[in-house]
Amino acid sequence: MKKAESSYLKWLTIKPDLKVTHFALLMSLLTFLLFHFPFYTFVFNNVDYNSWNGISIIISLIVLMLVVNALAFYLILFLSRVIGKFLLVLFFIINAIAVYFIATYGVIIDESMIGNILNTNYEESGSFFSFKLVLYVLLPGVIPSIYIVRAKIKNVPLKEFLITSSLTLLFILTLVFANASNWLWIDKNSKTLGGLAMPWSYSVNTPLFYIHKSQKNKKEILLPGATIQDNRKSVMVLVIGESARSMNFSLYGYNKNTNPLLSKTPNVSHFDASSCATYTTAGVKCILEHTHTDELYEILPNYLYRNNVEVIWRTTNWGEPPLHIKTYQGRDALMRQCKGEGCNYDEILLTGLKEQILASKKNKVLVVLHTSTSHGPTYSKKYPPRFETFKPVCNSVELGNCSREELMNAYDNTIVYTDYILHEVIENLKQLKGYDSAMLFVSDHGESLGEKNLYMHGMPLSLAPKEQYEIPFIVWHSDSSGQLKPLKTVSQNHVFHSVLHFLSVQSPIYDEQMNIFK
Repeated sequence: MKKAESSYLKWLTIKPDLKVTHFALLMSLLTFLLFHFPFYTFVFNNVDYNSWNGISIIISLIVLMLVVNALAFYLILFLSRVIGKFLLVLFFIINAIAVYFIATYGVIIDESMIGNILNTNYEESGSFFSFKLVLYVLLPGVIPSIYIVRAKIKNVPLKEFLITSSLTLLFILTLVFANASNWLWIDKNSKTLGGLAMPWSYSVNTPLFYIHKSQKNKKEILLPGATIQDNRKSVMVLVIGESARSMNFSLYGYNKNTNPLLSKTPNVSHFDASSCATYTTAGVKCILEHTHTDELYEILPNYLYRNNVEVIWRTTNWGEPPLHIKTYQGRDALMRQCKGEGCNYDEILLTGLKEQILASKKNKVLVVLHTSTSHGPTYSKKYPPRFETFKPVCNSVELGNCSREELMNAYDNTIVYTDYILHEVIENLKQLKGYDSAMLFVSDHGESLGEKNLYMHGMPLSLAPKEQYEIPFIVWHSDSSGQLKPLKTVSQNHVFHSVLHFLSVQSPIYDEQMNIFK
């Protein structure tokens, strides 16, 4: 026994001399053992493993995963051992990080999640740091990488490489066609399977994201010209919420009073609404465009600015489409004139807002406030201490370690703070004498808080639970600015046409059916 242990330790500590074929197989086996638990958990939960068909799917996917990865590693290492080692090290470290987020937050690494990751700013990414993440990176990531770097790999003759590759490819094709009866099940679950398979989830979806992004964003498609119909002074404040789900707003029937101010404010209405997507970039784009599309049409702020409306954009967030306006103010710009505790939170967006509107030389004004209040995982850090209405709260970035009560309390406090911010916007607008004024609050998407063992957002919309796409759509208007239509359900695209109507902007693109105002 001691001799065997000694041999094993010796094998780990020296540079092993392995044929590239054997090394590729070993790397595939390690990848399978270390990084595919979520993949096969999903498979086991979605097939009948007591039936022959279920057993066939499980065995076939195990064999296929091992062989496909081994072939890919074999090809890379044969062409260049240096580049092959570099890529393997990169795969192991990224795999470890990906599996941490899958296991901790229940995400799927599909193309939309890649977009979410690539558009995440430094401040937001820092909120995910935890000791558990370090362990994931070190144990299944860095330690095998050390072995990979030290390994001495012997290449094989070209003839042997071609024979091995051809036979392996033939085996893969045979296995695929032998499972023709299971193609329907695989196709149905392809998005989830592809988002959990390592390293294919990110290595395939990352270039796909950039390809599709370049295709969509070649040039902004301009909308037809518009005209302003009257000289009445009108101001619309569009507040874009972050990760706010309607079911936690007491305005929508939630059993905790998360809207103590809005519930007592006259002329406040709300509609049932769903988001176009479950991540920020797509959600914000949908709020600002005239119709839900994959194309990059001219968005609301750009369109109004080009047609002589004053447009002010203030943000503590990120992920908006390209903006072509004069007044864009981020946190740093607003901080210069902000004082007090609220400057560290989304209250900073209200700094000098009323004065800025009054200073405009134009009669039509659109203000966009892009908040970040309910973005996880650090919900308890998104509001000032005085808004910690519900206790105890979750203070961990590993949301699964918190009790249901702690997690819900922390999130609900962000809704209480949102309620306060919206109330302050309304109070500012009430002081603008001589203006028709309105506020419209709509979230980019919802949020999972442990339901079905999912956390935060970013699931593909076709698979996402309602918590990630049922959003608040809350409207306030001044007495002088008319009434709302008795609509039950609206979409994010209602924003574009409702703002055009409110600001008396006539456009060929305007759709009366998508307007919430009478």
